[in-house]
Amino acid sequence: MSAAERAGQAPGRPEGLADRLGAAVRLRADGRPEEARELLVRLGAEHPGDAEVAYQTAWTHDVLGLEAEAVPHYRRALALPGLSEADRRGALLGLGSTYRVLDRAEEAVATLGDGVREFPDDAALRTFLAMALYSAGRPKEALELALTVVADTSADPGVTAYERAIRHYARDLDDLP
Repeated sequence: MSAAERAGQAPGRPEGLADRLGAAVRLRADGRPEEARELLVRLGAEHPGDAEVAYQTAWTHDVLGLEAEAVPHYRRALALPGLSEADRRGALLGLGSTYRVLDRAEEAVATLGDGVREFPDDAALRTFLAMALYSAGRPKEALELALTVVADTSADPGVTAYERAIRHYARDLDDLP
């Protein structure tokens, strides 16, 4: 079941909203993001308090390369109740990544840092935080975090063979023999 379908079962959700939202998500998935955007903007105007509509609208703006226009939709989605855990993760990652693309590195670090605190085991959030740290002029912290993500998630035999050393240097890159 899609997020839009799950959201359509929420108490108090206007009849037909889930179907229209699902149609917009399908348009984006089918490579028709401009049509999806038009529908989602209309839905957002009709249902400004719906977090799922705001999130899907933000995502679609990002797909179209309209990052600056995506920001208020992400912010609204995160401020409203009703996002599933998966969509909340996606909105935090999307907003943080969008801030980075817009050269708003400190806002990216803050947003992605919030996401990592809320979802500490999410490797994607931690990876995007590492990129944001780099963009914010904090390359040592970025590499330390990236190395930790590699050690935590890799099944590569070469990485697992050196996992202990990787973790050591992730904690202290300046520790040289």
